[in-house]
Amino acid sequence: MKIDLTDTTSSKINKALVKGRRAIGTPAVGMVLTLVIVTDEENAYDALKAASDASREHPSRTLVVIKRASRSPRDRTQSRLDAEVRVGADAGTGETVVLRLHGEIINHAQSVVLPLLLPDAPVVVWWPVNAPLSPATDPLGALAQRRVTDTYAAEQPIHELTARADTYTPGDTDLSWTRITPWRSMLAAALDQVTCKVTEVEVEGEEFNPSCELLAMWLADRLGVPVHRTLSAGPGLTAVRMSTDCGPIVLDRADGSLATLSMQGQPDRAVALKRRETAELIAEELRRLDPDDTYASALKFGVDRLGEPGSMQTVPPVESTQSAESASGSGGESASAASKKKSAARPAKKAASK
Repeated sequence: MKIDLTDTTSSKINKALVKGRRAIGTPAVGMVLTLVIVTDEENAYDALKAASDASREHPSRTLVVIKRASRSPRDRTQSRLDAEVRVGADAGTGETVVLRLHGEIINHAQSVVLPLLLPDAPVVVWWPVNAPLSPATDPLGALAQRRVTDTYAAEQPIHELTARADTYTPGDTDLSWTRITPWRSMLAAALDQVTCKVTEVEVEGEEFNPSCELLAMWLADRLGVPVHRTLSAGPGLTAVRMSTDCGPIVLDRADGSLATLSMQGQPDRAVALKRRETAELIAEELRRLDPDDTYASALKFGVDRLGEPGSMQTVPPVESTQSAESASGSGGESASAASKKKSAARPAKKAASK
């Protein structure tokens, strides 16, 4: 069921929601959160479709805030709010309100959204594109417990990561971080199977993909070893190669769907690592509403520190480790040779005494 409202107010929108629920025979509100999507007209359809698919797992009231640019100075001084209310089958398992803001009201979007929030329910704000540099200080972001951005949609993703690290506030998250959840799980499981020491890591992926940098920063932060970023033709993240003292560990995904895990002394294994849709990413983010400390630690590690020896003060360089191993090996060989000479000399002395 759809209800169109032109030049309306938040109070009339609330009344339309109640009217729609009664018309379809569901007067009770069974939603668990409010999802606010701040986007433009171009990306509104894709964002709303992803939120509708995610609502099957998380029934929610979805508020889509679209700020319409006025064409003339006269229009900019006039405020108008148009709304489209969707309930029932047209809104998935929740409710959807599409808000189109015109004129001066664009700068006061929080005043429109605040009366429409579900009472006593968490609020999540998602910017599919054009996210503010500091989501927590944004008027709409200040209403939310979780603030979701996507640096992949930024014009300069790597610089965007640095800005996100400077303005990070508990509750911020990034869909570029959510995209590497299967990679992090698989790499952690691979390291749990061996007792080797990792000495160096290489992360390979396409250019201008912040997920590659986030994975590299996570590995560098957790392992304390130099992590190098290399480029490939994609799609997305293509390979992670870890050098260890008992052989290499390689997770390679060349086609974007099926990966191969190779470990020393074990047969190669096929792993499903397909590139997930936006609806799956949003559904994963809505499963937890507490601050993501692991993301915060990886983000604050810094892109500039990747591959630098100074970033791993507690771990010696690979060359020195190899030289130390070679030195210990040569020392062990000389000691074994000396022991053999002593054991050979003893029978000779016994024969001479006889």
